[in-house]
Amino acid sequence: MGKYDAVNIKLDKTGGLTEALASRQLAREMGFTLMVGCMVGSSLAMAPATLVAQGAAFSDLDGPLLLAQDRDTPALFDDQGIHPPTAQLWG
Repeated sequence: MGKYDAVNIKLDKTGGLTEALASRQLAREMGFTLMVGCMVGSSLAMAPATLVAQGAAFSDLDGPLLLAQDRDTPALFDDQGIHPPTAQLWG
């Protein structure tokens, strides 16, 4: 294809959910493998990224795990990764 095989989309760098979804669509149309990553942030910051990560080959949304304290009702992480948020996350 060229010099790159994959695109890593981060909501903090795309400008938010709408632009991240547009970037994902364009990356798919161009035949790139998709990864969704993050900067350090709370579970609330990762919640929209779980939508973008649907169907991605790779995801790295572990930002909340690097915090000393997260939301009162954080996202669920297990051996499979992060799970979509529950209603309690939104406050």
